[in-house]
Amino acid sequence: MVDDDTWSGALHRLWQAASRAEEVAALADDVYAPLLATPGVHLVVGTRWDEDATLRYMRALGADGDAPVIIATARSMPGAAVREPDGEPVVTRGSVDELDDAAWPEAEFLRQSPGASVVACTFRLDRSGWAGLSVAVDASADTEGVARRLAQAVDVIVACHTGILQRGREARRGADDALLAEASLQMDSSLDVEDTLRRVARIAVPAVADGCLVHLLRKDGPEFVAATHVAVQQQRALEEAGRDDPWLAALLAQRDDGDQALFLSGAALDGSPFAGPGPAGGGRHPTVVSVSTLHARGRVVGSITFVYQRPEDRLPDSAFLDSLATRAALAIDNALLYELRRHAVLSLQEHLLPSKLPAVVGWDLSASYEVGDPMLDVGGDFYDAVPRPDGSVSLLIGDVCGRGAEAAALTGLARHTLRTLLEEGTDPGTALSRLNRALRQEEASRFLTAVVVTMAPQADGTVRLTTCSAGHPRPLVLRADGSIGEVVSGGLLLGILDDVSYDSHEDSLAPGDTLVLFTDGLTESREADGTYFESVLPGRLAALRGSDAAHVAESLARQARTFRASGQDDIALLVARWNGITPSDGLLPLETLLEQAALR
Repeated sequence: MVDDDTWSGALHRLWQAASRAEEVAALADDVYAPLLATPGVHLVVGTRWDEDATLRYMRALGADGDAPVIIATARSMPGAAVREPDGEPVVTRGSVDELDDAAWPEAEFLRQSPGASVVACTFRLDRSGWAGLSVAVDASADTEGVARRLAQAVDVIVACHTGILQRGREARRGADDALLAEASLQMDSSLDVEDTLRRVARIAVPAVADGCLVHLLRKDGPEFVAATHVAVQQQRALEEAGRDDPWLAALLAQRDDGDQALFLSGAALDGSPFAGPGPAGGGRHPTVVSVSTLHARGRVVGSITFVYQRPEDRLPDSAFLDSLATRAALAIDNALLYELRRHAVLSLQEHLLPSKLPAVVGWDLSASYEVGDPMLDVGGDFYDAVPRPDGSVSLLIGDVCGRGAEAAALTGLARHTLRTLLEEGTDPGTALSRLNRALRQEEASRFLTAVVVTMAPQADGTVRLTTCSAGHPRPLVLRADGSIGEVVSGGLLLGILDDVSYDSHEDSLAPGDTLVLFTDGLTESREADGTYFESVLPGRLAALRGSDAAHVAESLARQARTFRASGQDDIALLVARWNGITPSDGLLPLETLLEQAALR
């Protein structure tokens, strides 16, 4: 027997248990025991219902029972709808014998106390369901007191369930925030469009949904770009739907910048690839689809479609999806803008360099250019090969200080000025002096380095090198025997002083020798331990003995790129391999041919 003081203590313990419980069912013992100890109470039965009057759970325990009877089911009982509470808990009293089995599944237990009365309380737990707590009492029971205790127990149960939901929402909100933060980091870590789109799809599955489709908005409509699903077979079907399904294409085409996440389920999916068997079919939970518009900087860039096969309480809310869509849209838009800029910069860079090197008999010419700046500003490296009127060939390579539009303008000025002068037969030293004068007249705020090497074949099959340098790294020569030589050169940077002259230095090439010109992006590539590529360059070049010019240029550029852990300067290389020609080729200048004739 439980008096009011004892009941108060039991109620207090029930509140304490409720504050710790992770699910309402854990309170059963703390609810049933004190109710059964109430005078006149013989049996307690609890039920749990879905919104559509489907019985999910029933638990019955008698006063003389050792263990409760627990039934988990999914029994549809339309007649029970009359008992469903609209708002506040509803307490009813009546005879056990008068209970309608169509509305009272508890009746089979309550009738075990013949002639007893029932005191019952139905109450809502949340929007998706309700519950009932019923007791069988005899004539000795204070039904008003029992009803009061029943209502007090229900108050604790409802408060417990509300607290569990609140803690679940807080935990979910924390998990959502963590997921959004991680999504931002993952998506922002790449500026490659395709990689970013794949990251968007991968991040969402399975954390957000079971499947994900990403489309970009093009001029002629949505374009499928990425898809992922927790099941590989369903991913293939999802990809096919993303590419070709007219229902999905029409749905995505209707979305605009102001739309929030749209949820579709049931009849709304009729005619779609997600209705019944298909990309999202086969699960025990109804399929739900959401579509979020990806809009950034005032324009729509695409859409992201999520496919769910999970309980309703595990579906994300619109606010979360909108936030995820905003982050994805910005990441995709940044990648698209970066891609546009990259193409524009590379196109401009190509116009600042020769479209191709001239074909000159006896020479194997090649070049390589590596863009080093991840921000893709236009670099200042340039090179060219210029056939001269006397039959010689001039190689030129240079580097404007800095990057960007001003560097690009000076690059164009320097290359075209030197090329024009050298084509006219101007000697390299004079060409550099006139370029320096032009830079000073233009009041250029940047300086540049350059080196010009004129290569003139001789009657004995060698080549005379005439080199003029304006502060540029010295060219190297890979001899036919594998030894490495350095072309002596030196001079003041261009654009510093008004009147500067440049001295020439001479060297020679033999057949099979290779001349290598480069910018400092090659030599200043640096490993993590601080080692510069300049220190290993001679050995790397020697290892390329016997290679053609293209292989030498591409190999050195690739090795420097792989070598460096730091350094973002562009790398330009211009390589000339002398294969040798004979007078019978008829390609030497006239004065050389006359000289050969005089020596015979």
